[in-house]
This record gives sequence, structure tokens and C-alpha cells, in this order.
Amino acid sequence: MAQDLTKIPFTPYQKLAIFLLAITPFSVLLDFMVMSPMGDILIKSLNLKTSQFSLAVSGYAFSAGISGLLTAGFADRFDRKKLLLFFYTGFIIGTFCCAIANTYPLLLAARIVTGIFGGVIGSVSMAIITDLFDIHHRGRVMGFVQMGFGASQVLGIPISLYIANQWGWHAPFLMIAILATFIAILIFLKMQPVNKHLLVQNDRNAFYHLLHTVSKRNYRIGFLSTCFLSVGGFMMMPFGSSFNINNLHITKEQLPLLFMVSGVCSLIIMPLIGKLSDKIDKFKLFAFASVWMMVIVVIYTHLSVTPLWEVMIINVLMMMGIMSRMVPSSALNTAIPDPPDRGAFMSINSSIQQIAGGVAAAFAGKIVVQKDTFSPLQHYDTLGFTMVGISFISVVLVYRVSVMVKQKLGEKKV
Repeated sequence: MAQDLTKIPFTPYQKLAIFLLAITPFSVLLDFMVMSPMGDILIKSLNLKTSQFSLAVSGYAFSAGISGLLTAGFADRFDRKKLLLFFYTGFIIGTFCCAIANTYPLLLAARIVTGIFGGVIGSVSMAIITDLFDIHHRGRVMGFVQMGFGASQVLGIPISLYIANQWGWHAPFLMIAILATFIAILIFLKMQPVNKHLLVQNDRNAFYHLLHTVSKRNYRIGFLSTCFLSVGGFMMMPFGSSFNINNLHITKEQLPLLFMVSGVCSLIIMPLIGKLSDKIDKFKLFAFASVWMMVIVVIYTHLSVTPLWEVMIINVLMMMGIMSRMVPSSALNTAIPDPPDRGAFMSINSSIQQIAGGVAAAFAGKIVVQKDTFSPLQHYDTLGFTMVGISFISVVLVYRVSVMVKQKLGEKKV
């Protein structure tokens, strides 16, 4: 009788590798995510305009997306451990520069440097997972690694906000830089070289392969759906904390609790939606979740002074809609590429996601205005309606992706 390969336990080294490959992207994600909840603190401390703060957020996303795209074709030409350490060291330096920046131009420059190096770490980690774990174990490994999103909200963001409230906005960046330094030392000492892929000679030009991938029409539809999904998803993020504090009158002390509750709900909702998306039509789930999210977004962006418990409920309902869109749309998009193009497709898709997020943050900064750093945000409701319009376009594009995937797989339900 054939052995069930999924029940073979991980070796001690594999467990260590999983831990390192989970905590490394966690630190990078936390560095990116912490900018939004610290938005109000940064705007008041540096006396920033809303457009300046959104540029600091989008600068990271732009540089991360461009860096990921440019390095995608070269990722298979080096020992992946050395590649990870190189970019992670650059990320640590950039984050430390954020911690010591005392003016807006220096902070903006530091965020761009951090994005250049941090934007590549996720794809390098994914490549290491593919090299170290066979297909029968990869799902469990990805489950651990992807918990970083929820963990950054449950643990990282509340702790960072508390530290920022106590010691200023520089402190969270210093905390992340110190944490990342210890992680880098562990990688250097404990991770074995990841270089078996170097034994396989590949003479194909990296840029040619990327251009070949972009030239396929079906792939372009997938990229376009990712673009609009990311624009809609990132648009409200930069000014979330400022809106909560200045418009809804949530206190700085209450803000960490608000983010922690949303993060816990993310950890609970994600696996439930994942199971549901395997049982019903993925596009139908996405369409229902999109309508749900649009309704909640309109309600949320029109709120005035609101008790904390009401804001928590609305945030959880909005998170349900966002998560219920992410899971089925991601599953559909990963079914688009053929196996020989999968790596290039995922690299391009990831870069588009980050660049589109940067565009969304910069665009949001042009819509939202604030008379002074203590005034309520204006036109946040306009931002909500804009997000609704973009979400309608996303539904159309994801429908086209769904049709393509069904035709490709020859299934009635995908």
C-alpha cells in the first residue's frame, strides 16, 4: 500500500527553516504595515500634508514593485541563502535609516531604500520554500508563512503603536531593525546553502522570458485584475488611523486594540473562507464579498464621531468582505499561468500588486485633505465612493479570469 506522503513529519532542520521563512517575511510585512496605523502620529510630528504622507507610503510600494520586477529574472542565478541575506541586510539598513530620520525628505528616502530591498524578500523566500519542500508538504508550509499577515496585525501593529505612543514614531522602526538583525544572524548561522538549482544550466535570457510572459493576452487580463484589486484594497489604508482619530474620535490608546481585534478576525476568517471557496464557485463568492465590502465601505467612510465598539464591529464586517475577496481571487489568478511560465507570472503579478498599491496610496493623498494636523479628514467619503467604482471594475475583470480558468480546466465550478 502506498505511503501517504503528507503524513511524513518535518525534520528538525525543516522546522527551523519554516520558522525562519515565516518570521523573515513577517518582519518585512510589519515594516510596511506599520506606516498606516502610525499615520496620524507621523502627520502631526512632521507637520505633513496628506499628500506627503501618502507619498511616503507609496514610495515604499513603488520601489518594492520595481525592484521585484527587475530582480525576478536573476533570482535563479545565485545561492538563495546569500541572495536572501543580501536583500535582508539592505532592508535592515533602510529600516534603521527610518528610525534615525528627523525630516520628511530623509524619511521618504529611507522608505524608498527599504522598499528596494524589502520588495524582493518575499519572492526569494517563496523560491526557497519550493526548493526545500516537495509538493506534498508545501501547503502546510505556506499556511505557516502566510500567517504573517494576521500576526502582524495581532502582535506587531499593536505593539508598534504602543511603543510609538510611549517613545515616538522612531521607536517602532528601531524595534523592527533590531528584530531583523537577530533574524539575519540566525539565517547566517543556521540556514544551509540553497544552491541545488545552480546545477541546472539555464541559458534563457531572463528579460526575454519576462517579456514573453507579459505578451500573452490571458496573462495580461490576470495582471489587470490584480492591478484593480490592489488599487481598491490600498486606497483607504494610508489614512485609516488619521480617520479613526480625527473623525471618529478613537483615542491613540484605543487604536492598538482596534487593530488587534481586526487582526484576530483575519486569522479566524482566512481559513474559513479558504474552505468555503473550495466548495462553491469562486467567482460567486468573490462577487458576493465585493458587494458586501462596498456597502460597508460606504457606511464606514460616512461615519462621524462613533463609539469604539461600533467602529470595531464595522471594521470586522469590512475585514470579512476584504478577506472574502482576496482568497477566491488569488486562487483564480494562480490557475492562469502554464507551469513553464508560473515563476515569471507570479513575479510580475507580485510587482504589479505593489506598484498598484503605491499608485492607490498616492492617488488617495490627492483626494483626502486636512486643514491642519488636528482637523478631521475631508473627502474621505469621496475616497469610499471611488473605491466602490474600482471594485465594480474588479468584479468584471475577475469574471473574465473565472471564465478563462473554467475553459482551461474544463470544469463547471472553479
